[in-house]
Amino acid sequence: MANFGNRKSENSRRANRTIQLRTFVLMLVLGVAMFLPLFGKLYQLQIKRHEELQKLAVSQQTRSTVVSASRGTIYDRNGNILAISASAETVFLSPKEISDTLKASDKATGEKDKVTWTKDSLAADLAEILDVNEESIRKRMDRTESQYEVIKLRADEEVANKVRRYINDNKVRGVYLVTDSKRYYPYGDLACHIIGFVGNDNTGLYGLEARYEKELEGKTGLVITAKDNTGNDMLYEYEQYFAPENGHSLVLTVDTTIQYYLEKALTDMVYKYDVQEGGMGIILNAKTGAVLAMASYPNYDLNHFADILDPKMQESVEAEEADLGEMQMRQWWNKAVNEVYEPGSTSKVLTLAAALEEGVVDMNTTFTCEGFINVSTARIKCSGHHGFQTLAETAAHSCNPAFITYGLRLGNQKYYEYMRNFNLMSGSGVDLDGEAASIFQPEDQFTTLDLACYAFGQNFSVTPISLISAQASCVNGGYLHTPYVVAQVLDEDGNVIWQHDDTPVRQVVSEETSAKVRECLETVVATGTGRNAQVAGYRIGGKSGTADKRDATGQTKEVIVSFMSFAPADDPEIIMLIALDSPGRDTGTYPSGGNMVAPSCSKIMSEILPYMGIQPSYSAEELLGADTTVPNVVDLSVEEAQKKLEDRGFSSRIVGEGDVITDQTPVGGSIIPGKSVVVLYAGEEKPDTMCIVPNLLGNSPAEANTAATNAGLLIRFSGTTGSGSTSVRVISQSEEPGAELPAGTVITVQLGDTNVPD
Repeated sequence: MANFGNRKSENSRRANRTIQLRTFVLMLVLGVAMFLPLFGKLYQLQIKRHEELQKLAVSQQTRSTVVSASRGTIYDRNGNILAISASAETVFLSPKEISDTLKASDKATGEKDKVTWTKDSLAADLAEILDVNEESIRKRMDRTESQYEVIKLRADEEVANKVRRYINDNKVRGVYLVTDSKRYYPYGDLACHIIGFVGNDNTGLYGLEARYEKELEGKTGLVITAKDNTGNDMLYEYEQYFAPENGHSLVLTVDTTIQYYLEKALTDMVYKYDVQEGGMGIILNAKTGAVLAMASYPNYDLNHFADILDPKMQESVEAEEADLGEMQMRQWWNKAVNEVYEPGSTSKVLTLAAALEEGVVDMNTTFTCEGFINVSTARIKCSGHHGFQTLAETAAHSCNPAFITYGLRLGNQKYYEYMRNFNLMSGSGVDLDGEAASIFQPEDQFTTLDLACYAFGQNFSVTPISLISAQASCVNGGYLHTPYVVAQVLDEDGNVIWQHDDTPVRQVVSEETSAKVRECLETVVATGTGRNAQVAGYRIGGKSGTADKRDATGQTKEVIVSFMSFAPADDPEIIMLIALDSPGRDTGTYPSGGNMVAPSCSKIMSEILPYMGIQPSYSAEELLGADTTVPNVVDLSVEEAQKKLEDRGFSSRIVGEGDVITDQTPVGGSIIPGKSVVVLYAGEEKPDTMCIVPNLLGNSPAEANTAATNAGLLIRFSGTTGSGSTSVRVISQSEEPGAELPAGTVITVQLGDTNVPD
């Protein structure tokens, strides 16, 4: 019985253990089943979404604000600032904080915890201070989950201070200002097509601002600030500042003074000759390819680049005759780089250089022009019937048949080779974006007729910058340089970290050939189609050009007139190319490069050569007419005074019957042109009435001198001497007709030969 009882007890214990084991297993299974999803969720949160949730936590606990880097400054060659970034402040909202603040105010029981502003009043007040649309601010406020909504980019310091006072006075929460930078262009529209501009995000969109974006932009910084659970900044609790790295600066080859002279002359020509499609001009250092000035018309104000500056274009947009976007693109377009044209006779310089280099012509070559030449099935006309000519005279007369003959002597293959060597087909490589591709007939399709047309500048198209760099190589000793506008890149401390290399690309022609080309082109200005480009005291070389423009059907409707000039002609320092696209037909001036553009080239050269320190060297005749200081002859006898004036090259006119000079006009010490007439008063009182400027336009030099003298004024002549030509006339005067000036004031008038064919 005892054994039986023991066995029963043992069985019972076993049963209990089994039940306990089963219960444990069941609980384990149920526990695992219950916690498995939890483990999975924890795995997902802790492992898979760790970085995501960490970023979310950081965003909830901190506010990060970008600090813009200051873009590098752009300087001209003399250190004048063309583009600079100045301090500004960007105003932004935290709609979430604004909403939370207003909700807390609604629940507040004490008056001190309530706010005095609403979303509507805040939007209205900020819109007035910042001069932005009120509705746009209100819409941004409605994005209540957002903590960063910009409402004004780069506000000026004065405006930013008004916002700051408003925030403080009204205890506004959720409106912030962060330090930023704003781009300023101190010279407005000067060199606009070179410099370019930046967009709203301070990124370069055009010109050098875009081309050198990487160098100029710098690296942005960051401010990280702790926030409380309502999203408000926890001042002094935690803040980390990562300083921005300012951009590098550019030093250009451009000279603001030379740029001003070029732009003014180009604008004056566009209006004077009613130019329909604008114009362009380039001035290079002939020996290095450095761009001293580059201009294009129409132009625009860099500080307000979206505004249309040209009055005619502005009227077209306002009258809805033209699309605003199209007009903006037109004024941003740099015709010197972004556009090709048929160069016309200015490219004869290249034909001349190649022919001399290959020995198919020399300085003793002669040519008889019959007014035309037959090539293949075509008859190509000349601007005149020049008859017998020397090589230099064919250049001076811009004789088409002569240059066609020189080209044919070179042959298709050799001519094509020179065009490649001048980089006309591949482009100049200038460091500005958007250089247009040249248009040439493929070499395997290049016919004899093509060669004939190319030889005098028609049927192919190049950019002006490519052409002038090729022309420079023809007169600077034969060396082709890549034109450039950026000379140096500077770091924030002003250290040079990059500098342009002036090494020539290649020597295209010999120095001997280049000297002969210069000699021929100096003849062009001395006696030929470029005589309106003459500058007293300086040796000038040049070449005129008038090229046909053809429409899609090949019909000629308009012309492009141009002129290339360089100085000093024996050792060129500068070279200039100016072109006008489609001048008006009713301006009173025959449309040619020699008539329309050469006089302005003369004026520009007369301004920039002395500015650059290139001194004049006057001939004996020019020296007599050069500016001279008037001696003081008051209190001298009439005879002594006249003798003293004659010794200085002046003549005199006596007013009164006294024996002693009591006054004079101009007064002693004045600087006036030599050979001028000085009025001497012998006992008679000098009148104090103002003199009226006469209209001298169209007068001969003698007529202009007489009219000015009769009006009590003096005259200074500039421009062409005309070599005795009867067609030389006054084409501009420094003072407007009808203006009142003191007696003895000097008026500068420019002479031009109005009968220059091309």
